[in-house]
Amino acid sequence: MKRILVINANPKLTSLCKSLAEQYAAVAIKKHDVKHVNIGDLNFEINLAEGYDKVIDLEPCLADLQEKILWSEHIVIVSPVWWGTMPAKFKGAIDRVFLPGFSFKYVEGKSIPKKLLKGRTSELLITLDTPAFWYKYIQGNVIYKNFKHCILDFSGIKNKTTTYFGPVINSSSNKRKVWLEKAARLGAKVS
Repeated sequence: MKRILVINANPKLTSLCKSLAEQYAAVAIKKHDVKHVNIGDLNFEINLAEGYDKVIDLEPCLADLQEKILWSEHIVIVSPVWWGTMPAKFKGAIDRVFLPGFSFKYVEGKSIPKKLLKGRTSELLITLDTPAFWYKYIQGNVIYKNFKHCILDFSGIKNKTTTYFGPVINSSSNKRKVWLEKAARLGAKVS
C-alpha cells in the first residue's frame, strides 16, 4: 500500500483536470491510501512578495498541503497548460509551499541545495488545447521541464511518468470518456 497525494492544479471549480484527478483517485484508493487536493478550493495569498527575505506565515490550507506532501510517497499532479505552463494559482501554491527548510535547504559552501523531499515519486497528467506533439516539440514542453527540473528534481522528487491529454478544446464527450478511462488505468497501475 502506497500513500498517494492527488493534486488537481486547475483552479476552476469544474474541469477535465478535476474529473481526471477524481477518476485516478477513485481507482487508486482501492489499493492505496489516497488524499486529494483541489487548488481551486484553497484560499491563500499567491504572491511571495518578499521572496525568501521575509517569512510569511502559511495559511491553514497551505500548512495542510505541506503536511500532505510530507505524508505522501507518490504525488500525482493533474494540471492544465495555460499560456505554456501551469495556472498562476498553482504556481503561487508552489511558491508559498516549496520553501527553504521544507523542500530544499541551502548548504554553506555548496551551490546545489540539499533536496529535502527525497524518496518520493511523482506522476504528471497534463491537459492542453494544442496537440501534444505540437506542444512538446514546437512549443518546448515548458510545463514538463518546469515541473521536472525546477520543482520536482530540485526538491528530490523523482518524476516517473507524464501523460498528456489533448487537444481538449472541441474534444468530444467520447474522447473525454476515453481520457477518463486512461486516468483510471493510471490509478490502477500505481505500485
